[in-house]
Amino acid sequence: MGVASERRAGARGRGGRRVVLLAYPGADLLDVAGPCAVFDAFGHAPDGAREGTAPGYRLEVVSAGGGTRVETSCRVALVAGRDYRSIRGTVDTLLVAGGEGAWRAARDEPLLRWLRRMAPRVRRIGSVCTGAFVLAAAGLLDGRRATTHWELCPRLARDHPAVAVEEEPIFVRDGNVYTSAGVTAGMDLALAMVEEDHGHDAAMRIARHLVMFVRRPGGQPQFSAALDLQAAERRPIRELQAWIAGHPSGDLSVGALAARVHMSPRNFARVFRDEVGQTPARFVERVRVEAARRLLEESAAGLDRVARECGFGGPDSMRRSFLRVLRVAPSKYRGRLLPGPVRSA
Repeated sequence: MGVASERRAGARGRGGRRVVLLAYPGADLLDVAGPCAVFDAFGHAPDGAREGTAPGYRLEVVSAGGGTRVETSCRVALVAGRDYRSIRGTVDTLLVAGGEGAWRAARDEPLLRWLRRMAPRVRRIGSVCTGAFVLAAAGLLDGRRATTHWELCPRLARDHPAVAVEEEPIFVRDGNVYTSAGVTAGMDLALAMVEEDHGHDAAMRIARHLVMFVRRPGGQPQFSAALDLQAAERRPIRELQAWIAGHPSGDLSVGALAARVHMSPRNFARVFRDEVGQTPARFVERVRVEAARRLLEESAAGLDRVARECGFGGPDSMRRSFLRVLRVAPSKYRGRLLPGPVRSA
């Protein structure tokens, strides 16, 4: 057995894969607790996420603050198992949390040197949210695709031009380096890692146990039409946005929507674009895709029915919209989420 194989086998032995989460003063509490909850659920989910003799995970939070007490960005303190410098033995997965303290951590040269030493020794290394800036400062994202919170993607690209920053995905895997978007995306990333290790069914059982949304594909955009409902300043347009979201199968043509807010179609289209930042047609498409996405996740409805209930002219129209908005076809999207065959139209 080669050195790399021995390392991987050691990481899986003695109680399972060793997962180390690096926290520092000002780390986001959910960036640490979220992935921990996912990995821990593998061995404790009451519906049997762990089957047979499959190895689980040994979780360890380590600090980068010179002690074991870590005050997070919300002022809740964590007690780490040890300081990162005292890590010994084999680590399977190393994750760096994000948070307000990431900027300070990204200037901590001893920490960056430690990350550089650890990266070749672990099976995979990753970050949650602004933890990507710490990995980037260590040079671990150079020449790789990566993401972070959508608001900070331009800064990551500007500060680290050697990184191929992708603004939309919830998480990105490039080789054995993983980066994820803001906060809850860390749970999606951890769930994807569990799926890699133990299969789709185990990940699905954990998602149900934690009452998470059915696992989102990494390529799904970070924000949805629902997050835009308060974007318009004018109350009539804002209320219309909410109405559209609640009636995806209705007549959502420009003429019909203009009539609801007592405007001419031409004036309505101009005002809507100025207020929302996109055309009415683009907004309606995103709302319908989101409605279809939820229906695909939460039901076994065929694609014909999903298309009909969400206002698409048919499965072909829905497929084109999915490819534009989510960059994945409806059948493939469902195939990533649900076990068993997909009923095509």
